Amino acid sequence: MSGPVTIRDVARAADVSPATVSRTFVRPEKVDAVTRERVLSAAARLDYRPNRAAQSLITGLTGNIGIVVPDLTNPFFPSVVRGIQSRAEELGYPVLLVDTGEDAARESELVTRLGRQVDGLVLCAARMSDEDLLSHRQQRPLVLINREVPGVPAVTFDNAAGIAQEVMHLKALGHVRIGYVAGPGTSYSSRVRQGAVTTHLAAAALTEVAVGSFAPSFDGGRSAAEKVLLANVTAVMVYNDVMALGLINQLAQYGVSVPNDLTVVGYDDIEFAAMANPALTTVRVPREEAGALAMSYLNALMTATGPAPEPPAQLKTEFIFRGTSVRVPLTGALAE
Repeated sequence: MSGPVTIRDVARAADVSPATVSRTFVRPEKVDAVTRERVLSAAARLDYRPNRAAQSLITGLTGNIGIVVPDLTNPFFPSVVRGIQSRAEELGYPVLLVDTGEDAARESELVTRLGRQVDGLVLCAARMSDEDLLSHRQQRPLVLINREVPGVPAVTFDNAAGIAQEVMHLKALGHVRIGYVAGPGTSYSSRVRQGAVTTHLAAAALTEVAVGSFAPSFDGGRSAAEKVLLANVTAVMVYNDVMALGLINQLAQYGVSVPNDLTVVGYDDIEFAAMANPALTTVRVPREEAGALAMSYLNALMTATGPAPEPPAQLKTEFIFRGTSVRVPLTGALAE
């Protein structure tokens, strides 16, 4: 067949009207299953690609999905995006991606602008207010990752369990006075993890020393080093891995050896955590799985003709013991 395949070519091959072919791609729920399968089979044989621009004029839909992240330079987010994009490709959606630069006001503005070009949105670790998120939720289907707002569907992680595992690990190693390097106060997940640290350290009868809040970046971790040293702790928990690696890097500049002089544990298990020397003790968060699950749920929201689908479950975390955590040197009778 010469030239591009048209909707009329598919109609002839499937022995249906062009209108039925159009409905099959635009409103498949309006076409009976047998006819729909015949049209899709004919389209596949002819390698027909629907004209999304024409569909958009008919339905008001774009066929696109939007992804919003706060910082693509943070190794946490590319894995999440990969999960979203992989699932979106399976479902036939092109994706548009924006980076908000950790700016809550800009994030809300970009979501408004992007919303005009997409049929649904996945927001990763959204920084904007609950009120703004609820407002955007009224405009179009929207799913959050690593953020909870009542009334907005979300894929989240069991951060409390991950923090509890880290605390038990540090207690087993003999640490009693433990520092915590927090992320920014605008970060929902930082607040959640901070709360879990406080709860589980207290439950384990360990002393928490708040080091402060820092940017969730390598440089943010570096800037925490002096305050960590002044905290007089034997171990420090850090909001995320990239900060933990920055902290270790700066401590080395001060002649502090990790883990011989200080135990450091991170969170997220980014790819660089295992590559570091020593490799970083951390908590693994299933980032790619979260992205794929969020995309599947968004698709269910956009295509549902009945009640809304069940929201996705909270994803489990996994403690990863590596080389940056060691036992506190034994003293007294235990050392004899």
